Amino acid sequence: MLVSVVIPCYNSEKTIGMVADQCMESFSQWDGYECEMVLVNDHSRDHTYEEILKCRERYPGRITAVNFPKNFGQHAAILAGLQYARGELVVGMDDDLQNRPEQIRQFLDKMEEGYDVVFGIYKQRKFSPLKNLFGKISQFLLFHLVDRPKGVEMSSFWCARDYVIREVRKYHGNDAFVQMLFARTTDNMTDIQVEHYAREYGRSNYTFRKGLKLFMTFMDYSSIPLRVSNVLGTIFSITGFVATIVLIVRKILDPTIQTGWSSLMCLILIVSGMLFLMLGIIGEYIGKLVNTSNGKPLYVIREVREASDETPEASTPAAGGGRSAATEPEARP
Repeated sequence: MLVSVVIPCYNSEKTIGMVADQCMESFSQWDGYECEMVLVNDHSRDHTYEEILKCRERYPGRITAVNFPKNFGQHAAILAGLQYARGELVVGMDDDLQNRPEQIRQFLDKMEEGYDVVFGIYKQRKFSPLKNLFGKISQFLLFHLVDRPKGVEMSSFWCARDYVIREVRKYHGNDAFVQMLFARTTDNMTDIQVEHYAREYGRSNYTFRKGLKLFMTFMDYSSIPLRVSNVLGTIFSITGFVATIVLIVRKILDPTIQTGWSSLMCLILIVSGMLFLMLGIIGEYIGKLVNTSNGKPLYVIREVREASDETPEASTPAAGGGRSAATEPEARP
C-alpha cells in the first residue's frame, strides 16, 4: 500500500531533512507499506526549498517538491500538496519534528479498523502556556460552531483515505481549513493519543494574528454565527419592548420616579455594540463571497518537481483555489 506523507514547510531548513530521513527509515521497516513524500515550501525565508531538493536527490522517485512564490499559509500548502498525493492513504504532519514519522504506524494500524480519518491528539502539548490556552478556547468554540462528530478532536497530525482526499481537492474557496473539509466529507473518524515532542529548533511560526485568521475560517463551514445574530436581535428586541412597558407602568403607578440618562446611555451602548458586531459578522461572510466570486487563488505554484518523471509537465506553474481548474488533478496531463 502506498502512503503519501504531505508536509507544509516554512523556515524549516534545519529539520525537514531529518523528517524525510526518519520517514523513509521508518517505512523501510514496515512490511506492506511504501512511502512517498510531498513537501510544499510555503515561501520560506531561509533555505528550506534547497533542503527539499537535497532530499529529492537522496531519495529519487520518492519525493515531490512544490514551491510557492509567496506565503499562502499552512492549510493552503497542505491542499497544494494533496493535489500530488497518489497514495491510498495520506498522512499530514508538521515539519518541525514535534511530530515524529515513527508515530505514523499508529495511524496505519488504526485505519485498518475501517476509519476514514484518524487524528493524532497530543497527550501533553509542548507549546507555550498562552498558545495552549488559545488552543483550548479555539477547540471549544469549533466544537460548538462547526458540524463535526462529537467527541472527536482534531489536530495537524492526521491520516485519511484517498476518497476523502479526492473530495477535499474539490474545494474552491479561498480560506482553507483542512480538518473542517474532512468533517464535511465523513463522520467515520476517530482520534488516537500520540506524543508531542518539544521543538528542537526555532520557534512557532504561528503568531496570534495568524492563529486568529485561521480560526475565523470556520465561517466558510458554518452559518451558526448568522443564526446567533438572529437570536440576539430577537432577544434584544423583546427585552427592549418589555422594558419599555415596565417603565411606562411604573411611571403611571408612581409619577415621582426619576428616569435617568445613564441607564439609557448604557442600553444604547450595549445595543449599538451588538449591532456593530453582527454587521461585522455579516461583512466577513460577504467578504468571503466576494473573494470567491472574483477568483482569488488559494495558492499559486511557482515550481513543481514531481517524484515520478511520467508527468510531461511536471514543472509547469499553476494557480490553486478560486475557480482555477489547475487545482484539480484531473486537469493536469
